[in-house]
Amino acid sequence: MLLPQAGLPKTTARPSALRAEKSLLSCACFFPLSVQRGRMPPTQPTHGQFALTNGDPLNCHSYLSGYISLLLRAEPYPTSRFGSQCMQPNNIMGIENICELAARMLFSAVEWARNIPFFPDLQITDQVALLRLTWSELFVLNAAQCSMPLHVAPLLAAAGLHASPMSADRVVAFMDHIRIFQEQVEKLKALHVDSAEYSCLKAIVLFTSDACGLSDVAHVESLQEKSQCALEEYVRSQYPNQPTRFGKLLLRLPSLRTVSSSVIEQLFFVRLVGKTPIETLIRDMLLSGSSFNWPYMSIQ
Repeated sequence: MLLPQAGLPKTTARPSALRAEKSLLSCACFFPLSVQRGRMPPTQPTHGQFALTNGDPLNCHSYLSGYISLLLRAEPYPTSRFGSQCMQPNNIMGIENICELAARMLFSAVEWARNIPFFPDLQITDQVALLRLTWSELFVLNAAQCSMPLHVAPLLAAAGLHASPMSADRVVAFMDHIRIFQEQVEKLKALHVDSAEYSCLKAIVLFTSDACGLSDVAHVESLQEKSQCALEEYVRSQYPNQPTRFGKLLLRLPSLRTVSSSVIEQLFFVRLVGKTPIETLIRDMLLSGSSFNWPYMSIQ
């Protein structure tokens, strides 16, 4: 599917994609009022406030602390709210609650990207390419950050695997994918990653030159380097007694790609969007710009 070129008017989403998007949105309740009523107030810096420098040591602390603050402010809502209202008394999430929480995390990732420094300034084709490649990694990071419960039985039910006969080999393969997902989440949780670190990790993941068809690979690489520098400086100042912490955080990122995006779709979204690819919904959200309306359901 050809992506729209930068500068062209926004495209009209296919009817099937719109139906899937409406279904997914209807499950993402309890958004804060500022998000429900449309785009959050812009948190972007003015032009030049965080202009990239070449070979400049950045006056590292002041520049990077400001950059991290903007990454944090771009979060649509506190991660503590992600799952607290979806939990049942036994701390096991039901099928509908799993889908609801997954929808929140997916839309949080896209809205966060739209509000962080530099990303909105990229060509729209580059924005789409970056999010289409990295959405599943951002999803895993959000799952770890909000301590998403990952009990096998509800996950299998949410994926619809109890509804139709499956071969033993397929069951084993699917269970293995669930195990990989659980392991990645648990390893991140074991590091006790704080909110600033999660924001930097997500920026490092998002600004990857591995995305196909980028118009300015060098610029995206520089943004990833700035995000990595911000994380390193933050960890050095906040955790001086943990000299290996920065390395441990970075080493978690490559393994995020071992979590299959198709398995995440099957586990969390097939009940909501059917066969519509998540990448299609992400593209439509980005292209909709400020006209994209969030759910009008009230906070409870």
